[in-house]
Amino acid sequence: MLIGLAIRDVVLIETLDLSIGPGLTALTGETGAGKSIILDALGLATGVRADAGLVRRGASQAQATAIFALSADHPVWAYLEEKGLGGAPDEDLVLRRQVGADGRSRAFVNDQATGVGVLRDLGAMLLEVHGQHETVGLLDSRTHRPLLDAFGGLRGEVGACVTTWSGWRAARERLESLREQAARSAADIEELTLRLAELDRLDPRDGEETELAAKRALLGAAEKAVADIASARDALGDNFISRLSQALRALERARERTALASPDSEAVRRITEAANGLDRTLVEADEALTAVAAAAAAFDFEPDELEKAEERLFALRAMARKLNVPVEALPGERARFAEALRASETSHEAVAAAEKEAAQARQAYLTAAAALTAARRAAGDRLAAAVAGELAPLKLDKARFRVAVEPLGEDRAGPSGADRVEFEIATNPGAPFGGLGAIASGGELARFALALKAALAGRPGQSQPLMIFDEVDQGVGGAVADAVGLRLKRLAADAQVLVVTHSPQVAARAEAHWRVAKAGEGEKLRTAVEVLPPAAREEELARMLSGAEVTEAARAAARALMNA
Repeated sequence: MLIGLAIRDVVLIETLDLSIGPGLTALTGETGAGKSIILDALGLATGVRADAGLVRRGASQAQATAIFALSADHPVWAYLEEKGLGGAPDEDLVLRRQVGADGRSRAFVNDQATGVGVLRDLGAMLLEVHGQHETVGLLDSRTHRPLLDAFGGLRGEVGACVTTWSGWRAARERLESLREQAARSAADIEELTLRLAELDRLDPRDGEETELAAKRALLGAAEKAVADIASARDALGDNFISRLSQALRALERARERTALASPDSEAVRRITEAANGLDRTLVEADEALTAVAAAAAAFDFEPDELEKAEERLFALRAMARKLNVPVEALPGERARFAEALRASETSHEAVAAAEKEAAQARQAYLTAAAALTAARRAAGDRLAAAVAGELAPLKLDKARFRVAVEPLGEDRAGPSGADRVEFEIATNPGAPFGGLGAIASGGELARFALALKAALAGRPGQSQPLMIFDEVDQGVGGAVADAVGLRLKRLAADAQVLVVTHSPQVAARAEAHWRVAKAGEGEKLRTAVEVLPPAAREEELARMLSGAEVTEAARAAARALMNA
């Protein structure tokens, strides 16, 4: 809902701040008073093309600011998020536009600089203009399908279409992926077979590189240790124990001979000590030789075991370089190649299964789309009947309205169905149906928009923007003007409506009444807007009824209109 409009230096308006409420607001005033300037200012704030002609004479720039209060689920917030402009749903939305005397303009959303195109997109979501010179919104046939769906309450049918379309698209993407994979597999099958055969022969194991590197280091050290032990054995010699034994026997013979001559002599004692030491040495030497043999036996490995470990390690690393992966990834590569080969062998079956799935998803979508088409045609008939009931009171009884629901080709179908929906009208009996732009008269077009909006009003789930009707009552009066006012009132029950009118029957239906008038002379001429209280409102309606001289009869008629 539009809650505020601030205008600075736009044409004849120097400074104007308007607060706008819900329901129907009427703008009245004499021709040329400047009612259109307010609409021009609102258009400026919502991205309508502007030029230096809007800048008040003597001012450097014109500026218009429109303030909206929107629900948290309004699509504007998602749009702002997409554009990187953010915005909190619990705050007001402020659109501001400046245009300089040189024709250059600047645009702002919540005081963040942006492009005029963003304001234009936001304006399309926030308001519709129906008037003498333009009708924004309904003339765009892209809006007709969502309007018809909302009128018909087709959320379930549309949802089924969206769901089945997503399923079909996913099935098609999977099928395409499998076909591409099958093509690649067929081209790569020779290479895969060769690489897998090499890996099968190599048979790499998890953690093997670390194990082989450790073994290689151990075997290299062991080989050197064995050589050192062999040197120790060579140094001792094979007859080392024999020479010790011979020396011990010689000492024992010497001790025996000496003991016969002098058993307690010092010589016998010394020879005995020497023999005992040599005996101990003989025992320890024998133990040492046994330990050396045991140490050599501890290095029990094949003579070519180190060479084999190195060859295995080098083979693993060479394969890893060939495949451009770490050695530890070789077992995984082997499994991947095997899976790729299996996939290539079963690719035809997978493609066939995906084709069947895609065909089923396509049929599900076409069924949902056909159901939506039927529902749209039924809703279109109901909408045409509802609009027909609104045309005669608005002096459009010769016009005929229909909703064209035409099938699109399957290649142009989408999540919202396979239909082109367009509102069409025939303005005279016997005339062919055409788009809404075929209505030649701006007044008729605005009244037709009112008839259509009245027929669409009050439908659940339909978000209504601010609707502006500019002189929708042009060229009509009496009962037709009253019918226009009644429908605007009804439309404003669930939406915010702003109407520029010369008809007292229309203005009398409004909740708020603004009078636009000029004041001053020459270059000091200014446009002002006055929000009318009940008494002043009665006087304005009387003026609209009687002209320059307001009579008591006109005042009485004005009171009657206000109380109707």
